[in-house]
Amino acid sequence: MIYKNAYLFTETGFVDGAFSVENGHFAEIMPGYDGAAEIDLQGTAVIPGLIDIHNHGNSGADFSDGDFDGLVRMGRFLAENGVTSFAPASMTLPYDTLAAAFAIGVRLRDNRPEACSRIVGINMEGPFFSEKKKGAQNAEYLRNPDFDAFKALYDGCGGLIRLVDLAPELPGAVAFTEKAKELCTVSVAHTDASYEDAKAVFDAGATHITHLYNAMPGIHHRKPGVIGAGSENNSVVAELICDGLHVHPSAIRMAFKLYPGRICLISDALRCTGMPDGVYPFGGQQLTLKNGEARMPDGALAGSTATLYQCMLNAVAFGIEKEEAIRAATIIPAREVGCDKVLGSVAAGKLADFIVCDRDTLQKKAVYMEGQRIA
Repeated sequence: MIYKNAYLFTETGFVDGAFSVENGHFAEIMPGYDGAAEIDLQGTAVIPGLIDIHNHGNSGADFSDGDFDGLVRMGRFLAENGVTSFAPASMTLPYDTLAAAFAIGVRLRDNRPEACSRIVGINMEGPFFSEKKKGAQNAEYLRNPDFDAFKALYDGCGGLIRLVDLAPELPGAVAFTEKAKELCTVSVAHTDASYEDAKAVFDAGATHITHLYNAMPGIHHRKPGVIGAGSENNSVVAELICDGLHVHPSAIRMAFKLYPGRICLISDALRCTGMPDGVYPFGGQQLTLKNGEARMPDGALAGSTATLYQCMLNAVAFGIEKEEAIRAATIIPAREVGCDKVLGSVAAGKLADFIVCDRDTLQKKAVYMEGQRIA
Protein backbone atom coordinates (compact mmCIF):
# COMPACT_ATOMS: atom_id res chain seq x y z
CA MET A 1 0.00 0.00 0.00
CA ILE A 2 1.47 3.34 -1.10
CA TYR A 3 0.39 6.63 0.49
CA LYS A 4 1.43 9.67 -1.53
CA ASN A 5 1.23 13.46 -1.29
CA ALA A 6 2.08 13.44 2.39
CA TYR A 7 3.91 16.04 4.46
CA LEU A 8 5.85 13.33 6.19
CA PHE A 9 7.63 13.65 9.54
CA THR A 10 10.73 11.47 9.13
CA GLU A 11 13.66 10.94 11.49
CA THR A 12 15.29 14.05 10.02
CA GLY A 13 12.20 16.29 9.92
CA PHE A 14 9.29 17.04 7.61
CA VAL A 15 9.53 16.21 3.89
CA ASP A 16 6.99 16.08 1.07
CA GLY A 17 6.67 12.65 -0.43
CA ALA A 18 5.22 9.19 0.02
CA PHE A 19 5.59 6.00 2.01
CA SER A 20 4.55 2.40 1.65
CA VAL A 21 3.21 -0.07 4.21
CA GLU A 22 3.58 -3.84 4.00
CA ASN A 23 2.59 -6.43 6.60
CA GLY A 24 1.93 -3.77 9.19
CA HIS A 25 5.33 -2.11 8.82
CA PHE A 26 6.69 0.91 7.01
CA ALA A 27 8.33 -0.56 3.92
CA GLU A 28 9.80 2.43 2.10
CA ILE A 29 10.01 6.17 2.69
CA MET A 30 10.01 8.08 -0.61
CA PRO A 31 10.72 11.84 -0.37
CA GLY A 32 9.56 13.74 -3.47
CA TYR A 33 7.59 10.78 -4.83
CA ASP A 34 4.49 11.63 -6.89
CA GLY A 35 3.86 8.45 -8.82
CA ALA A 36 1.06 5.93 -8.58
CA ALA A 37 -0.48 5.26 -5.17
CA GLU A 38 -3.52 3.64 -3.59
CA ILE A 39 -4.11 6.54 -1.19
CA ASP A 40 -3.61 10.26 -1.84
CA LEU A 41 -3.23 12.15 1.45
CA GLN A 42 -3.67 15.50 -0.33
CA GLY A 43 -0.86 17.30 1.43
CA THR A 44 -1.82 16.44 5.01
CA ALA A 45 0.88 15.80 7.59
CA VAL A 46 1.82 12.32 8.77
CA ILE A 47 3.49 11.91 12.17
CA PRO A 48 4.33 8.78 14.20
CA GLY A 49 1.82 7.41 16.66
CA LEU A 50 2.36 9.03 20.05
CA ILE A 51 3.82 7.11 23.02
CA ASP A 52 2.73 8.03 26.55
CA ILE A 53 5.05 6.50 29.15
CA HIS A 54 3.35 8.08 32.17
CA ASN A 55 -0.40 7.55 32.15
CA HIS A 56 -2.49 6.35 35.09
CA GLY A 57 -5.89 6.11 33.44
CA ASN A 58 -8.92 7.55 31.72
CA SER A 59 -12.59 6.73 31.09
CA GLY A 60 -13.13 5.89 34.77
CA ALA A 61 -10.37 3.26 34.81
CA ASP A 62 -6.95 3.26 36.47
CA PHE A 63 -4.08 0.88 35.76
CA SER A 64 -3.63 0.18 39.46
CA ASP A 65 -7.18 -1.22 39.66
CA GLY A 66 -5.83 -4.44 38.17
CA ASP A 67 -8.90 -4.75 35.96
CA PHE A 68 -8.40 -6.05 32.42
CA ASP A 69 -11.59 -4.57 30.98
CA GLY A 70 -10.68 -1.21 32.48
CA LEU A 71 -7.19 -1.36 30.98
CA VAL A 72 -8.67 -2.18 27.56
CA ARG A 73 -11.01 0.78 27.94
CA MET A 74 -8.00 2.95 28.71
CA GLY A 75 -6.14 1.61 25.69
CA ARG A 76 -9.01 2.24 23.30
CA PHE A 77 -9.43 5.82 24.53
CA LEU A 78 -5.71 6.40 24.07
CA ALA A 79 -5.67 4.94 20.55
CA GLU A 80 -8.66 7.05 19.53
CA ASN A 81 -6.72 10.08 20.75
CA GLY A 82 -3.54 9.36 18.82
CA VAL A 83 -1.59 7.52 21.54
CA THR A 84 -0.85 4.20 19.86
CA SER A 85 1.53 2.90 22.54
CA PHE A 86 1.75 3.48 26.28
CA ALA A 87 3.42 2.47 29.52
CA PRO A 88 0.77 2.70 32.23
CA ALA A 89 1.94 4.11 35.55
CA SER A 90 1.22 2.54 38.91
CA MET A 91 0.99 4.38 42.24
CA THR A 92 2.30 4.04 45.78
CA LEU A 93 0.34 0.96 46.88
CA PRO A 94 1.01 -2.39 48.63
CA TYR A 95 3.26 -4.75 46.70
CA ASP A 96 0.53 -7.34 46.20
CA THR A 97 -1.75 -4.70 44.67
CA LEU A 98 1.04 -3.68 42.30
CA ALA A 99 1.72 -7.31 41.36
CA ALA A 100 -1.92 -7.83 40.43
CA ALA A 101 -1.96 -4.71 38.26
CA PHE A 102 1.30 -5.67 36.57
CA ALA A 103 -0.12 -9.10 35.73
CA ILE A 104 -3.00 -7.40 33.93
CA GLY A 105 -0.45 -5.37 31.97
CA VAL A 106 1.13 -8.61 30.77
CA ARG A 107 -2.29 -9.89 29.78
CA LEU A 108 -2.93 -6.82 27.63
CA ARG A 109 0.47 -7.14 26.00
CA ASP A 110 -0.27 -10.73 25.06
CA ASN A 111 -3.97 -10.31 24.19
CA ARG A 112 -4.48 -6.81 22.79
CA PRO A 113 -7.91 -6.26 21.21
CA GLU A 114 -8.37 -4.29 18.00
CA ALA A 115 -8.23 -0.49 18.13
CA CYS A 116 -6.45 -0.61 21.50
CA SER A 117 -3.16 1.13 22.24
CA ARG A 118 -0.32 -1.35 22.75
CA ILE A 119 1.41 -1.63 26.11
CA VAL A 120 5.18 -1.20 25.76
CA GLY A 121 6.10 -1.33 29.43
CA ILE A 122 5.08 -0.44 32.95
CA ASN A 123 6.10 2.73 34.78
CA MET A 124 6.50 1.79 38.47
CA GLU A 125 5.78 5.16 40.06
CA GLY A 126 6.21 4.44 43.78
CA PRO A 127 6.53 3.42 46.55
CA PHE A 128 10.17 4.60 46.92
CA PHE A 129 9.32 8.25 47.53
CA SER A 130 9.92 11.09 49.96
CA GLU A 131 7.22 11.83 52.52
CA LYS A 132 7.83 15.55 52.04
CA LYS A 133 7.24 15.44 48.28
CA LYS A 134 4.74 12.59 48.07
CA GLY A 135 2.25 14.82 46.25
CA ALA A 136 -0.93 12.84 45.61
CA GLN A 137 0.75 9.53 46.50
CA ASN A 138 -0.53 7.65 49.55
CA ALA A 139 1.88 8.17 52.48
CA GLU A 140 0.70 4.97 54.17
CA TYR A 141 2.50 2.83 51.58
CA LEU A 142 5.77 4.77 51.15
CA ARG A 143 8.89 2.63 51.40
CA ASN A 144 12.67 3.04 51.17
CA PRO A 145 14.25 1.66 47.98
CA ASP A 146 14.14 -2.13 48.18
CA PHE A 147 15.77 -3.93 45.27
CA ASP A 148 14.60 -7.38 46.33
CA ALA A 149 10.97 -6.23 46.42
CA PHE A 150 11.37 -4.50 43.05
CA LYS A 151 13.06 -7.55 41.52
CA ALA A 152 10.22 -9.79 42.67
CA LEU A 153 7.72 -7.51 40.94
CA TYR A 154 9.95 -7.25 37.86
CA ASP A 155 10.29 -11.02 37.58
CA GLY A 156 6.60 -11.52 38.29
CA CYS A 157 5.62 -9.58 35.17
CA GLY A 158 8.38 -11.00 33.00
CA GLY A 159 10.40 -7.78 32.91
CA LEU A 160 7.56 -5.61 31.65
CA ILE A 161 8.59 -2.86 34.09
CA ARG A 162 10.54 -0.41 31.93
CA LEU A 163 10.72 2.51 34.38
CA VAL A 164 11.16 2.50 38.16
CA ASP A 165 11.07 5.71 40.21
CA LEU A 166 12.79 6.71 43.44
CA ALA A 167 13.78 9.68 45.60
CA PRO A 168 17.60 10.00 45.67
CA GLU A 169 17.78 11.16 49.30
CA LEU A 170 16.32 7.92 50.67
CA PRO A 171 18.61 5.31 52.29
CA GLY A 172 19.92 2.83 49.74
CA ALA A 173 18.99 4.89 46.67
CA VAL A 174 22.44 4.72 45.08
CA ALA A 175 22.84 0.98 45.64
CA PHE A 176 19.32 0.38 44.31
CA THR A 177 20.08 2.42 41.19
CA GLU A 178 23.30 0.55 40.47
CA LYS A 179 21.37 -2.72 40.38
CA ALA A 180 18.06 -1.62 38.84
CA LYS A 181 19.69 0.24 35.93
CA GLU A 182 20.71 -3.15 34.54
CA LEU A 183 17.02 -4.08 34.22
CA CYS A 184 15.22 -0.87 33.24
CA THR A 185 15.36 2.92 33.23
CA VAL A 186 15.69 4.44 36.71
CA SER A 187 13.90 7.74 37.26
CA VAL A 188 14.16 10.41 39.97
CA ALA A 189 10.74 11.33 41.34
CA HIS A 190 8.75 12.72 44.30
CA THR A 191 11.89 13.96 45.96
CA ASP A 192 13.33 16.67 48.18
CA ALA A 193 16.87 15.75 47.12
CA SER A 194 19.77 18.15 47.20
CA TYR A 195 21.93 18.69 44.13
CA GLU A 196 24.53 16.36 45.67
CA ASP A 197 22.07 13.53 46.37
CA ALA A 198 20.55 13.81 42.90
CA LYS A 199 23.96 13.87 41.22
CA ALA A 200 25.01 10.74 43.14
CA VAL A 201 22.02 8.83 41.78
CA PHE A 202 22.55 10.13 38.24
CA ASP A 203 26.21 9.14 38.48
CA ALA A 204 25.06 5.69 39.62
CA GLY A 205 22.99 5.27 36.45
CA ALA A 206 19.61 6.98 36.80
CA THR A 207 18.78 8.56 33.42
CA HIS A 208 15.26 9.95 33.79
CA ILE A 209 13.31 12.54 35.77
CA THR A 210 9.60 12.08 36.45
CA HIS A 211 7.39 15.13 35.73
CA LEU A 212 10.09 17.82 35.90
CA TYR A 213 9.31 20.67 38.35
CA ASN A 214 6.44 18.78 39.97
CA ALA A 215 6.96 17.01 43.34
CA MET A 216 10.53 18.35 43.69
CA PRO A 217 12.17 21.57 44.88
CA GLY A 218 12.24 24.43 42.40
CA ILE A 219 15.60 25.45 40.98
CA HIS A 220 17.48 28.00 43.11
CA HIS A 221 20.78 29.71 42.34
CA ARG A 222 22.36 28.28 45.51
CA LYS A 223 20.35 25.05 45.58
CA PRO A 224 20.02 23.75 42.00
CA GLY A 225 18.67 20.41 43.20
CA VAL A 226 17.38 17.70 40.88
CA ILE A 227 16.63 20.12 38.04
CA GLY A 228 20.18 21.45 37.95
CA ALA A 229 21.85 18.08 38.43
CA GLY A 230 19.83 16.51 35.65
CA SER A 231 20.42 19.35 33.21
CA GLU A 232 24.19 18.83 33.45
CA ASN A 233 24.02 15.13 32.62
CA ASN A 234 23.47 14.53 28.92
CA SER A 235 22.13 11.04 29.63
CA VAL A 236 19.18 12.36 31.62
CA VAL A 237 15.77 12.79 29.96
CA ALA A 238 13.11 14.82 31.76
CA GLU A 239 9.37 14.25 31.60
CA LEU A 240 7.12 17.28 31.29
CA ILE A 241 3.39 17.60 31.89
CA CYS A 242 2.29 20.13 29.30
CA ASP A 243 -1.39 20.45 30.22
CA GLY A 244 -1.23 24.19 30.92
CA LEU A 245 -1.84 23.68 34.66
CA HIS A 246 1.12 21.79 36.09
CA VAL A 247 3.85 23.91 34.49
CA HIS A 248 3.79 27.54 33.35
CA PRO A 249 4.46 28.08 29.62
CA SER A 250 7.64 30.00 30.44
CA ALA A 251 8.92 27.05 32.47
CA ILE A 252 8.02 24.76 29.55
CA ARG A 253 10.24 26.84 27.28
CA MET A 254 12.96 26.89 29.95
CA ALA A 255 12.87 23.10 30.24
CA PHE A 256 13.40 22.59 26.52
CA LYS A 257 16.46 24.86 26.77
CA LEU A 258 17.83 23.21 29.92
CA TYR A 259 17.33 19.73 28.44
CA PRO A 260 17.89 20.15 24.67
CA GLY A 261 16.68 17.06 22.84
CA ARG A 262 15.99 15.44 26.22
CA ILE A 263 12.38 16.35 27.01
CA CYS A 264 9.77 13.60 27.10
CA LEU A 265 6.19 14.84 27.04
CA ILE A 266 3.77 12.88 29.21
CA SER A 267 0.13 13.22 30.19
CA ASP A 268 0.19 11.88 33.79
CA ALA A 269 -3.53 11.42 33.08
CA LEU A 270 -5.92 10.13 35.71
CA ARG A 271 -9.03 7.93 35.61
CA CYS A 272 -11.17 11.10 35.44
CA THR A 273 -9.72 11.98 32.03
CA GLY A 274 -12.61 12.04 29.56
CA MET A 275 -15.13 11.96 32.42
CA PRO A 276 -17.60 14.49 33.87
CA ASP A 277 -16.92 16.58 36.97
CA GLY A 278 -17.20 14.64 40.22
CA VAL A 279 -15.33 12.74 42.93
CA TYR A 280 -13.06 9.84 41.89
CA PRO A 281 -10.90 7.30 43.77
CA PHE A 282 -7.15 7.71 43.50
CA GLY A 283 -4.72 5.27 45.12
CA GLY A 284 -6.83 4.72 48.21
CA GLN A 285 -7.71 8.40 48.39
CA GLN A 286 -10.27 10.67 46.73
CA LEU A 287 -9.85 13.49 44.24
CA THR A 288 -12.29 16.01 42.85
CA LEU A 289 -12.53 16.86 39.17
CA LYS A 290 -13.88 20.33 38.40
CA ASN A 291 -13.45 22.34 35.22
CA GLY A 292 -10.64 20.11 33.99
CA GLU A 293 -8.62 20.27 37.23
CA ALA A 294 -8.12 17.17 39.40
CA ARG A 295 -7.34 18.11 43.00
CA MET A 296 -6.81 16.32 46.29
CA PRO A 297 -8.86 17.24 49.39
CA ASP A 298 -6.13 19.71 50.47
CA GLY A 299 -6.40 21.47 47.10
CA ALA A 300 -3.15 20.09 45.65
CA LEU A 301 -3.10 19.19 41.97
CA ALA A 302 -3.11 15.46 41.34
CA GLY A 303 -2.30 14.27 37.83
CA SER A 304 -3.74 15.77 34.67
CA THR A 305 -6.89 15.28 32.63
CA ALA A 306 -5.18 15.93 29.29
CA THR A 307 -4.23 13.48 26.56
CA LEU A 308 -0.65 13.36 25.33
CA TYR A 309 -1.88 14.67 21.99
CA GLN A 310 -3.29 17.73 23.74
CA CYS A 311 0.00 18.17 25.59
CA MET A 312 1.94 18.07 22.30
CA LEU A 313 -0.34 20.70 20.77
CA ASN A 314 0.00 22.80 23.93
CA ALA A 315 3.79 22.65 23.68
CA VAL A 316 3.62 24.07 20.16
CA ALA A 317 1.18 26.77 21.30
CA PHE A 318 3.62 27.66 24.11
CA GLY A 319 6.42 28.31 21.62
CA ILE A 320 8.12 24.93 21.13
CA GLU A 321 9.02 24.08 17.55
CA LYS A 322 6.71 21.46 16.00
CA GLU A 323 9.57 19.10 15.31
CA GLU A 324 10.77 19.25 18.92
CA ALA A 325 7.28 18.71 20.30
CA ILE A 326 6.64 15.72 18.04
CA ARG A 327 9.95 14.06 18.94
CA ALA A 328 9.21 14.65 22.63
CA ALA A 329 5.98 12.66 22.24
CA THR A 330 7.28 9.88 19.98
CA ILE A 331 10.91 8.80 19.56
CA ILE A 332 12.18 10.15 22.89
CA PRO A 333 9.66 8.24 25.03
CA ALA A 334 10.25 5.20 22.80
CA ARG A 335 13.94 5.29 23.75
CA GLU A 336 13.14 5.64 27.44
CA VAL A 337 11.24 2.36 27.51
CA GLY A 338 13.45 0.56 24.99
CA CYS A 339 11.05 0.21 22.06
CA ASP A 340 12.70 2.69 19.67
CA LYS A 341 13.90 -0.06 17.33
CA VAL A 342 10.31 -0.83 16.35
CA LEU A 343 8.33 2.32 17.23
CA GLY A 344 8.60 6.07 17.58
CA SER A 345 9.33 7.25 14.05
CA VAL A 346 8.28 6.88 10.45
CA ALA A 347 11.12 4.69 9.19
CA ALA A 348 11.46 1.57 7.07
CA GLY A 349 11.05 -1.59 9.12
CA LYS A 350 9.19 -0.03 12.04
CA LEU A 351 5.56 -0.73 12.87
CA ALA A 352 3.27 1.47 10.78
CA ASP A 353 1.64 3.42 13.60
CA PHE A 354 0.92 6.91 12.33
CA ILE A 355 -1.43 9.88 12.54
CA VAL A 356 -2.76 11.90 9.63
CA CYS A 357 -3.15 15.49 10.75
CA ASP A 358 -3.51 19.06 9.55
CA ARG A 359 -0.29 20.34 7.99
CA ASP A 360 -0.37 23.65 9.85
CA THR A 361 -2.11 22.97 13.16
CA LEU A 362 -1.34 19.24 13.64
CA GLN A 363 -5.00 18.69 14.50
CA LYS A 364 -5.69 14.96 14.26
CA LYS A 365 -7.67 13.60 11.29
CA ALA A 366 -7.04 9.84 11.39
CA VAL A 367 -5.11 7.26 13.43
CA TYR A 368 -3.47 4.11 12.04
CA MET A 369 -1.93 1.16 13.85
CA GLU A 370 0.15 -1.34 11.88
CA GLY A 371 -1.20 0.21 8.70
CA GLN A 372 -4.88 -0.18 9.63
CA ARG A 373 -7.08 2.82 10.32
CA ILE A 374 -8.48 2.57 13.85
CA ALA A 375 -9.85 6.11 14.40
